[in-house]
Amino acid sequence: QEACAPAEDDSPAAYANFNFQLPKKQISMVPDMGKWKRSQAYADYIGFILTLNEAVKGKQLTCAYPCSETVKKLLSLLGTLDRWIDETPPVDQPSRFGNKAYRTWYAKLDQEAETLVSDILPSNLSAAAPEIAVYLKEAVGNSTRIDYGTGHEAAFAAFLCCLCKVGALRVEDQLAIIFKVFDRYLQVMRKLQKTYRMEPAGSQGVWGLDDFQFLPFIWGSSQLIDHPTLEPRHFVEEKVVNEHHQDYMFLECIKFINEMKTGPFAEHSNQLWNISAVPTWAKVNQGLIRMYKAECLEKFPVIQHFKFGSLLSIQPVKP
Repeated sequence: QEACAPAEDDSPAAYANFNFQLPKKQISMVPDMGKWKRSQAYADYIGFILTLNEAVKGKQLTCAYPCSETVKKLLSLLGTLDRWIDETPPVDQPSRFGNKAYRTWYAKLDQEAETLVSDILPSNLSAAAPEIAVYLKEAVGNSTRIDYGTGHEAAFAAFLCCLCKVGALRVEDQLAIIFKVFDRYLQVMRKLQKTYRMEPAGSQGVWGLDDFQFLPFIWGSSQLIDHPTLEPRHFVEEKVVNEHHQDYMFLECIKFINEMKTGPFAEHSNQLWNISAVPTWAKVNQGLIRMYKAECLEKFPVIQHFKFGSLLSIQPVKP
C-alpha cells in the first residue's frame, strides 16, 4: 500500500493536486463502512501506520535521529496544549468523572487550532491549515461527553499523516514523528485524562488494551522485535518496566497502567495479560495490527466520527 510518504521535492507542483476543504463525516450508516475500506483515506492511513511500524523496528526511544524544524514546531504546539491544562485547573463538581473544566480547555483549542497549525506549515501551504486543524481538534477527546478513545488517537495519526502528505513532514522525520511527537502527544493525553478524569470513549469491554490508547502498543512492540533479552512475558514484571520504560513506548504504556490501576494485572488488563503469553515480539506486533484493523478501523462506532477532506479522501483508491 502507498505509504503517506511526503514528496521528495519541494516544488509547489507536488501540492497542486489538493483542493483543500474542511473535512466532514461521510460514514453515517453501517453499510457505508465499505466506502471507508475502499477509500484513499483508508489506504493512506493504514500505509502511514505500517510505514512507521517498520521505521521504529528494533530502535530505542533514546536512539539518535534528526529533528527537523517542523518536528520542533509540533513539540512547541503540544507544549502549548500542556501549558493550557496547567492554566485550566479542574473545577469542584459533584460527579467524580468528566470534569467540566475540560470544556474550557477544549474551547481554547477550538479557537486557536487553525493558528497553531498555520505556525507549523511553511507559508506556501497556509491554505492547508483549516483542513489539517480539524484533525488536531478531533485528536484530544470529545468536549460534550468529556471522553477519549482510539478514534481520537486515530485523528492525531491522521493529523500527522496530513502533514506528511503536504510535505511538511518528510521521510527522514519518521523516527522523530513517533519517538518525539507521538510520545509527547501521549504525555499530554495522559495529563488530560488524569486532570479531568476523562471517561474512556465507547465501552470497549475486555478487548481494550488500556482504556484509551492503541497505537503505542503497535509501534512499541515493533521497537522490541528481536530484543536480545526482553520477551513479551517480561512486560508484566514491574522491575523490568521500571528499568526499561525510557527506551520502549510499550513499557511506558504498561507503566502508566500500573500507576492508574490497582489489583492483579491479569484482572484489570486481561487482554495485555493474554498478549504476554505470545512467544515473540514479531508475533505480538502482527497480532496487534490485525486487532487494530478489526477492533478500531473496522468498527462503525469508531469510524462514524472520522472526517474526510482532500488530504484523506473518501474517494475510492485509484486502480
